[in-house]
Amino acid sequence: MSTFKIEGGFQLKGEIHAQGAKNEALQILCAVLLTPQEVIVSNIPNIIDVNKLISLLENLGVKTQHLGPNKMSFKADELDLDFLTSEEFKEGGRSIRGSIMMVGPLLARFGKGYIPKPGGDKIGRRRLDTHFEGFIKLGATFRYNKEESFYGVEAGSLVGTDMLLDEASVTGTANILMASVLAKGVTTIYNAACEPYIQQLCKMLNSMGAKITGIGSNLLRIEGVESLGGCQHTMLADMIEIGSWIGLAAMTKSEITIKNVDWEYLGVIPSVFARLGITIQKQGNDIYIPAHTNGYEIQSFIDGSILTVSDAPWPGLTPDLLSVILVVATQAKGEVLIHQKMFESRLFFVDKLIDMGAKIILCDPHRAVVIGHDFKSQLKATNMTSPDIRAGVSLLIAALSAKGVSIIQNIDQIDRGYEDIDQRLRGIGAKIQRIE
Repeated sequence: MSTFKIEGGFQLKGEIHAQGAKNEALQILCAVLLTPQEVIVSNIPNIIDVNKLISLLENLGVKTQHLGPNKMSFKADELDLDFLTSEEFKEGGRSIRGSIMMVGPLLARFGKGYIPKPGGDKIGRRRLDTHFEGFIKLGATFRYNKEESFYGVEAGSLVGTDMLLDEASVTGTANILMASVLAKGVTTIYNAACEPYIQQLCKMLNSMGAKITGIGSNLLRIEGVESLGGCQHTMLADMIEIGSWIGLAAMTKSEITIKNVDWEYLGVIPSVFARLGITIQKQGNDIYIPAHTNGYEIQSFIDGSILTVSDAPWPGLTPDLLSVILVVATQAKGEVLIHQKMFESRLFFVDKLIDMGAKIILCDPHRAVVIGHDFKSQLKATNMTSPDIRAGVSLLIAALSAKGVSIIQNIDQIDRGYEDIDQRLRGIGAKIQRIE
């Protein structure tokens, strides 16, 4: 198990490039199963979760080829569908939550899809009802082996229908969308997620020959087609990583430029950080963060009440950034209420920040009040363990701002979502060492 040793309390400076979007990658890579023709994908992040999914696809029979840095071709023309019921697949599928999105494409193209109950972050309940209810409405038969926690859907043919999703699930929308592109007739998905990842998936599918309208809205209309062809697709920059670098710059009082951020797809992220008092400057397609040598002050609401930052479906704030925002608030001037609505276990890492000297009141599993130090009291270095991807990078940001040497264990969690993070941080002056 790898560990990070971090000597914090130093200002950083320089440019850092945003990696490809992890959450988009998991959808796009599953979509290659929809066609026997070659699909070329660029800006693929080289991270554990994505590499695990690529390995699953290869074991299923997808032919892959590396065409350059972060660029690969995929060809799903000779698949071994028996692999889907093998112990190897059950074990591999459990290790990554993104594997659930293989079901929709397989169901659409081959009339059957199977998946073990997927794993991922331990951040609370993450139910799959939306996915399978959508498949059933398209005409699939659902079955579940409780002893093995193994799901299956089968259909002679899928038929388009109107459906209202019970929640605007991003992965649920993606899965149902990929199933419906080859269904007979027209499918409408209302209360669909409309995150940039879904918009990108829709654009990719249309370039393969699908007929999807309503892209960017919560009402998608899909006219089924007989088959899909190959395409080329480039992934967006990872907005969660971009938010992480904004938080890092503020917490370490550093001057950092984040390159190639795809501004038009960042939504409210820049304005939320601005409400924490952080200066964000747009320079072409880059973000420039000046050194906040005098700190940053949290704004209050117009009536003077305490600022509340909460997650919401797009175009609201992604829940994946609330951990970073909470850490950033620990050194701000002022107070903020962090309300994590989606996952009931995601705030439990705050005990580690409290051990470092942060002033945080955990109200309940979903809410925490942060009282900022205004840099009058530095966080203290400590030893800690990364519980999940986003909490892990938040603790890393805290450690880089803290005085002294911190140790973060279980950094495989961070590696699941951030490509070569230690090397890239050293490139802007961070004192971070990976200990195998």
